[in-house]
Amino acid sequence: MLKVDRVSAGYGKLQIIEDISLEAQQDRITVIVGPNGSGKSTLLKTIAGLTSLYQGQITVDGRTISGLSSHEIARLGVAYLPQTESTFTHLTVAENFKMAGYTVTSEDFEDRLQKALAIFPQLASYLDTKVARLSGGERQMVAMTMALVRKPSVIMYDEPTANLAPIIATQVLNTISYLSQGQGITSLLVEQNASRALQIGHYAYLLASGRVIFQGTTKDLLEHKELGKLYLGLSVG
Repeated sequence: MLKVDRVSAGYGKLQIIEDISLEAQQDRITVIVGPNGSGKSTLLKTIAGLTSLYQGQITVDGRTISGLSSHEIARLGVAYLPQTESTFTHLTVAENFKMAGYTVTSEDFEDRLQKALAIFPQLASYLDTKVARLSGGERQMVAMTMALVRKPSVIMYDEPTANLAPIIATQVLNTISYLSQGQGITSLLVEQNASRALQIGHYAYLLASGRVIFQGTTKDLLEHKELGKLYLGLSVG
């Protein structure tokens, strides 16, 4: 379990999120939605140790990670996939995988890589190709494979379908859904397409102005006419 307890954070003296509490369960997708500027990405970055934490505590399976450096948090099994710069575009696909597995023994690395490539078999033909030459969807697959090589207990996705064609976006979301089923992974998803994210997710938090204004099942939020229309642009019948 990932637990965020009354966290306030931002960048330097600029506070973005205030008094946020959240729980995310293993083998479940917890969706974080809200209008632009509501603090969704900042929340993920705070969990990853990339912001200034003013108050509160963050734990993974009971172990406190707040206050640790970002590389220490990553070593503890928390993978963060940012919206941009999630891969090394000047390196080949294979080199990206090696960068992701630098703390893993060679035997474990090969085993994990083969399991990840079984999920994204099309990447096997691009191992010697520089990531800069790949499509947006293929780059997202490389980023997800890099995360899987590290065998994370938590994966945080920040706008994984941004700028992707609809059919590729669907493939990415379907893969996120697959990885949340019996893989022992706790998934946090920030997604521009709120409706699609809520359809594949299990539990939802709605942020506005840096605070949680709703928490409940994704079904409850999808059926909440006022919140859906006001904050997410959803039309509920």
